[in-house]
Amino acid sequence: MANVKNNIVTQGLSGMLGGQLVFRQTSRGTVVGVAPQTPSGPPSAGQLAHQVRFQEAVIYAKGQAQDPAVQAEYAEQAKQEDISVYNVLLRDFMRAPSIADVDLSQYTGKVGDLIGITATDDHAVKSVHVKIENSDGSLVEEGDATQQADPNQWLYTATARNATLAGDKLTVTATDNPGHSVSKTRTL
Repeated sequence: MANVKNNIVTQGLSGMLGGQLVFRQTSRGTVVGVAPQTPSGPPSAGQLAHQVRFQEAVIYAKGQAQDPAVQAEYAEQAKQEDISVYNVLLRDFMRAPSIADVDLSQYTGKVGDLIGITATDDHAVKSVHVKIENSDGSLVEEGDATQQADPNQWLYTATARNATLAGDKLTVTATDNPGHSVSKTRTL
């Protein structure tokens, strides 16, 4: 797509030209792009699933955009990116959070040991949950991590003694505003 600036011929123009170019107006001015192609066959199962997910995102974004508290939370990001709060909400629904790193260097199985987690989202990660299980599947402990000054950094403080770490499983789950979760499991 190309942005058109200070062109008296295209200023304010919108619509299709010659079946090849599409002009549209945005907050940044006139934008010109290639005309979309009509698909030749029926949609695939993946495309249908994506359509359903997008419909869910639209319903979510429209509903959330009516809430003044949500408007306030998303307004700064929308302003920085020069898009509407609705579009930020839509994107937030479509993109799940991710867990970039789980730092176990300070975890030795003692009470008070720390586990560092780096979790990101296009808007915000709302919670990070940590679960530690023994190799036989029995629960050692679980709880929520605490968000640090950097909003992508979370810290979990161990609350139970764990004598044998070998083969134990640590599962970290990050959740964003729309409620989408992603988990990462590490074997100790």
